[in-house]
Amino acid sequence: MDTAPDRNVLFVVMDTVRKDHLSCYGYDRDTTPGLDGFADEAAVYEEAVAAAPWTLPSHASMFTGLYPGDHGATQENPYLEGHATPAQSLDDHASSCYSSNAWITPYTRLTDGFDDQDNFFEVMPGDFLSGPLARAWKTMNDNERLRKLADRIVEIGNVFHERLAGGGGADSKTPAVIDRTIEFIDESEEPFFSFVNLMDAHLPYHPPEEHREQFAPGVDSTQVCQNSKEYNAGARDISEAEWESIRGLYDAEIHHVDAQLHRLFKWMRANDEWEDTLVIVCADHGELHGEHDLYGHEFGVYDPIVNVPLMVKHPDLEPGRYDEQVELVDLYHTVLDHAGAEGKGVTFDPNRSLLSESHRTFDGGENAFVEYYRPVVELNQLESKAAEAGIDLPKDSRFYSRMRAARRPDAKYVHNERIADEAYRLDTDPGEHDDLAGEDDPAIAAVADALREFEADRDPWGTVEGGSDDEVLSEMGGDAKQRLEDLGYIE
Repeated sequence: MDTAPDRNVLFVVMDTVRKDHLSCYGYDRDTTPGLDGFADEAAVYEEAVAAAPWTLPSHASMFTGLYPGDHGATQENPYLEGHATPAQSLDDHASSCYSSNAWITPYTRLTDGFDDQDNFFEVMPGDFLSGPLARAWKTMNDNERLRKLADRIVEIGNVFHERLAGGGGADSKTPAVIDRTIEFIDESEEPFFSFVNLMDAHLPYHPPEEHREQFAPGVDSTQVCQNSKEYNAGARDISEAEWESIRGLYDAEIHHVDAQLHRLFKWMRANDEWEDTLVIVCADHGELHGEHDLYGHEFGVYDPIVNVPLMVKHPDLEPGRYDEQVELVDLYHTVLDHAGAEGKGVTFDPNRSLLSESHRTFDGGENAFVEYYRPVVELNQLESKAAEAGIDLPKDSRFYSRMRAARRPDAKYVHNERIADEAYRLDTDPGEHDDLAGEDDPAIAAVADALREFEADRDPWGTVEGGSDDEVLSEMGGDAKQRLEDLGYIE
């Protein structure tokens, strides 16, 4: 295969998009007419698995080819440190990173190596988290004496965020992200590597009117539950009618993302930037809308969160539907393979590249692994919502539990830190309703064994660095809380 280093790369992440809400994956609502066409010329993977159920560790895994336990970027330590990104490996490419996702910033180090980056934040300009300011902010949060000042700055920012985003007044940043991407590609005189994250399908859902009227006609987005912590804490019930409204708003957001991607792809085709470009479209994780009594993408590793959409267009990759299981960690090696790069961090592994005939022929390649570390920031908000409603959250619950899972298309085994393990036969029980942990099932036994082998190479679960949960939340207090506010994780 020709691996000339002048091949271009477009890497698109549709944040928080679950596979079964895309018409290109068989959804009965026409949410992705643009991607339906893209799917006709791409490899469409039915069994793609994210390494983590939320943005930071999932992106860090895609960017490094490592699992969360290896790259270390979790809520317990929200920085990618000591690992090279693809932009650093593709240093002969012009590179850009455009997103309105608060975790993809110089602060978390995910943007290291990119020639141009912008965060498109509503409350704070992206430059606030760049260069010296990013380092200063991290110093404030890592210094106990300065942390109170950092928290006060965040508190002031919270007020403005609630006024802008909480009432549906925040405009989608996706058109601006796409405009900037087109401008970057158009002006690039050398091979390009362009990364894009589109945030519309992440809570809160306030889709543009034309998309809302198509998928959620008459629904007022300010009148449905947009705070997943209220529901998860048991402080608010959601009726089936309200769930339908929420899903309609979610579908409208996906339809808007699809329209903007179609605009980008159409421009690339018209300007001779399409044929030899590796185009990756995936989700970093999905979302739960009441399944397993959960809302959002915290506190579980169920398939609607971790079995994500993945479509890859490449001149050497046969279009069609692929049923074999792959992992998003494979995308790091796929990008290196296409660009002819060896990798400045993890060395290129052809057995991990989707473009290679030997893909996933390594020992244990039939398994995928997911890691979920303690969701300390979500816990802060969850406990607050529970306390307001007079609810005591049991410490031995999934809300406080780390999780690791091994998965293959027919079975999954989940090791939970504070609650009983779970196991499911995905081939006969795709909704993961019938827990078979402890049952005599050969497929379950196989993934359980694979998980034990995987965990043998991980550090044991111990106390979170810094002592109590309150101390950990204080460590996260400054910029991490503000960034999570921009995402709608906390108020």
